[in-house]
Amino acid sequence: MTDTDTATVIRDLSARLAVLEDRQAIVDLMTSYGPAIDSGCEEAVARVWTEDGVYDVDTGIMRGHAEITAMVRGQNHQGFITNGCAHVLEPGNVIVDGDTAVATCKSLLILARPDKSVFTVLRATANRWELVKTADGEWKCTRRTSRVLDGRDEAPRVLAEGVPGPDGTLEHGAGAGTVGRA
Repeated sequence: MTDTDTATVIRDLSARLAVLEDRQAIVDLMTSYGPAIDSGCEEAVARVWTEDGVYDVDTGIMRGHAEITAMVRGQNHQGFITNGCAHVLEPGNVIVDGDTAVATCKSLLILARPDKSVFTVLRATANRWELVKTADGEWKCTRRTSRVLDGRDEAPRVLAEGVPGPDGTLEHGAGAGTVGRA
């Protein structure tokens, strides 16, 4: 192997490693949401998003850290915490494209019954995370779209948009296009 070949191999391996590190950082960010929201750590929840990030849930849209932290402090969510809850996210499918990425996953919101005898799934949700790598190298969510998987057409579309095409991109697969935006 020549020096040029070795340099090429090292460069290629470095690029592949960088993508793996980015994907892991994104999965870590996504899965940090559950412990943060279930413990009521509003600032940790907000840090998942960019300052102007959007959390678009079928029950309402939150824009920016102030609205997201207000949701965490809200009576509805505080009731979940008091009674016992768990937000569980699967690691999902992450596609990195330079300093942007799209991740698609499903999540469950599990609540304890009032008598604490059993837990029940309140909702299963399709999630699309649009992410950006910030100037300091951290991944942040710019938009998370979440739709309940209750048979309506919108939730399967959210999931389909994260299915890569044969070339590994979203531009040619089932993921081509966008979920409706507000």
